[in-house]
Amino acid sequence: MNNTKNTEAERLSFWEKIYIPEIAKGLGLTLKEMFKPKFTRQYPEERWEPEGSYRGRPVLVHEDSGERCVACGLCSRVCPALAIEVQAGETDKDKERFPAKFEINMLRCIYCGFCEEVCPEEAIVMSKDYELVFQSQQEAIMDKERLLVPVAQLQDRLEFLRQYR
Repeated sequence: MNNTKNTEAERLSFWEKIYIPEIAKGLGLTLKEMFKPKFTRQYPEERWEPEGSYRGRPVLVHEDSGERCVACGLCSRVCPALAIEVQAGETDKDKERFPAKFEINMLRCIYCGFCEEVCPEEAIVMSKDYELVFQSQQEAIMDKERLLVPVAQLQDRLEFLRQYR
């Protein structure tokens, strides 16, 4: 192991050993950024509108015919934070199953997007919501009714997903 360290140190030139060129590059970058014009968004009057690639809070897609979710449970299995709980219910309609219970604990969610990637029906997607405020821990557990969002509000994200899959 010592032989490897010695050979790496021998390959460095004199200037690389004293780090002066790297320090000069860093100072140059700092000076360049210091004199650029500053930009400040006057929040909440000026709101930021995220692009389709932004991953906000996960939501369920709601269409005119109902929700897309078929309660397969893949999202809850893939969630590394164990934030999603799904319980299936049976129905006589075309779709045989639906989520009788669908909850996401937003305090546990790490916004990784795994649930969105694994969903075969594009039923759960990451929305553009970035303002999440809860008064209690119970309020942070979102049930199916609070998670359902009309498909029209999620078109940017759905188009992004279809483009990059």
